[in-house]
Amino acid sequence: MQQGVDILIATPGRLLDLVTQRRLSLQYVKTLVLDEADRMLDMGFINDVRKIIGRLPQQRQTLFFSATMPPGIIHLSQSILNNPVRIEITPISTTAETVEQAIYFVEKSDKRSLLIHLLKNNIDTALVFTETKFGADKLCAALRRENIKVQAIHGNKSQAERQKALLNFKNKHINVLVATDIAARGIDIERLSHVINFELPNIPETYVHRIGRTGRAGANGKAISFCGMEEKTLLRDIHKLIARSIPVMKDHPFEMEHAEVTVPSKMLVSHRLITRKRNKTFRQL
Repeated sequence: MQQGVDILIATPGRLLDLVTQRRLSLQYVKTLVLDEADRMLDMGFINDVRKIIGRLPQQRQTLFFSATMPPGIIHLSQSILNNPVRIEITPISTTAETVEQAIYFVEKSDKRSLLIHLLKNNIDTALVFTETKFGADKLCAALRRENIKVQAIHGNKSQAERQKALLNFKNKHINVLVATDIAARGIDIERLSHVINFELPNIPETYVHRIGRTGRAGANGKAISFCGMEEKTLLRDIHKLIARSIPVMKDHPFEMEHAEVTVPSKMLVSHRLITRKRNKTFRQL
């Protein structure tokens, strides 16, 4: 950097650290690219991003990339972009055939007991997703009381803590990693047997990202999701996205009375038609 660079790729915290030390100046930046913006939001980096933006020239081009658009990301984009052009690519999201999916209908109050029951019955390794950081810590504490080797990973953990937890999980020092969607993309864990959605995601595309952590490189994996009464709408959205109904597991100790949540047949037909059109377009290209 002392010799000058045309393109600089950096994490927000490290970049801000260099600017604060006066090792780096941002006054000549012409283009700012924010990649994986939704992950930055979940990891707690947005305040650093705002500080960096405050040190950039007013006249610049800003490119903003995000796989999902939750309310926090929409608000951020509106605050840092000036009259932007929005380009949205909506692929047909599919799940890998190597991932066996299952739904457990269970009351919210019984989810923890069901998880403990499953973890103590022939599950080697499991990546468990929660919606909130507080929920991840609370669940992690409950599993420890059951003598389950577990750690949590989320945006309130330092980078060193996150790396240590991930390394312990990869090295089998712990059997369970409880995480928010900070771990839904970009993390590759070999021979991960199970992904468990303790809570269904609010954004259906996130479901595809989550369960994609297992069944990688041709290996088989299992994706288990818990669905409470208040989450049936979320499950219906997931069914529509992946254009299939996830099999329901019955006769477990905490089974909840439920109405089946299925994908309308016309949605399945629409999915096949769109897929054929896309394949035809790709062949022409």
